Amino acid sequence: MVKVGLTHLPFIFPSLDRMPVFRLIDEPIFPFPEFAEPDGLLAVGGDLHPARLIAAYSMGIFPWFSAGDPLLWWSPAPRLVLYPAEFHLPRRLKRLLTSGAFTITADTAFAEVIAGCATTPRRGENGTWITAEMQQAYIRLHELGFAHSIECWQGGQLAGGLYGVCLDRIFFGESMFTRITNASKVALATLVQHALRMGITLIDCQMTTGHLLRFGARELSRTAFQAQLRACLDQCLPQKKWHLSQP
Repeated sequence: MVKVGLTHLPFIFPSLDRMPVFRLIDEPIFPFPEFAEPDGLLAVGGDLHPARLIAAYSMGIFPWFSAGDPLLWWSPAPRLVLYPAEFHLPRRLKRLLTSGAFTITADTAFAEVIAGCATTPRRGENGTWITAEMQQAYIRLHELGFAHSIECWQGGQLAGGLYGVCLDRIFFGESMFTRITNASKVALATLVQHALRMGITLIDCQMTTGHLLRFGARELSRTAFQAQLRACLDQCLPQKKWHLSQP
């Protein structure tokens, strides 16, 4: 775990009735998440170097910004999480998993998955926060063994998938997409099965959605989520390429 002080982090006040937003310096350090604004905004600036990203995730912080905006860092509370052991697998999805409708792989097409997440239209959303800069940063994390993907294929074409960052026993989910109905759900269920076999005890879903709540995800307070980070993170070493095995 990265332990950070505040003495060398300058901050700016957007207005008198808001919490300070810290401006990051060249060193990959962050203010404590407890200093985040009510909407989760914590800091601005910095870069997407692997060392900074790993330091951020180890503290429950992640980057989220649109093209043309400054680099923004967030730590929202409450935090939506999914415990793999609590995953609700609907019977229809269970049948789909065993039907052979999709071929499922891991870490074979990371760049294609993150590009799919960036370009696939989403209801109620315009544009994407997964900029070219973000894509390259996470591809680099994947090459280093810190980011992983689950891919769903149909007819030799990528039908959907998901990606995220894995540190020790936590998978920090970043995004998922689907081009064919239910492909992202199959990817999520496969991630959960893989997590159970790998000893991953927590999947960080970041923001609350009704879709994930229906699969058994639940909200944790900031105090509870930070306690989970302390319990599940140790050395934060890179992992080997993921290989899926049959349950």
